[in-house]
Amino acid sequence: MATGDGDAREALLEKLAQSREEISHILDPPRGATDEGVGAKNSGGEFPRSRTMRALLSSRGIGAAGALAAGLLIARPAMALRLLRMVPVSMLGKMLFAKALTRLRNKRGA
Repeated sequence: MATGDGDAREALLEKLAQSREEISHILDPPRGATDEGVGAKNSGGEFPRSRTMRALLSSRGIGAAGALAAGLLIARPAMALRLLRMVPVSMLGKMLFAKALTRLRNKRGA
């Protein structure tokens, strides 16, 4: 009976190792590329350099954040308003204003 448990445990550990390898293959950047090189190469030295921030600031990321905020506002309005008070509104306004100006310049240049 102990050998059956040992065999089952070995099979389980093998499956776990295989799934860890698959997950690391999916989530990790290609080998040989450092984070600094990848960030500099993909963003052209522009802000933000991290893939996470670029994803959040893309149109899909902003849409997802807006949907999350709307859901929170509907589900728990008091908590959403408390969180909204913590957001630095002046910084957010400056970011939106800068983004709008950049889009206007790109439209006029094209």
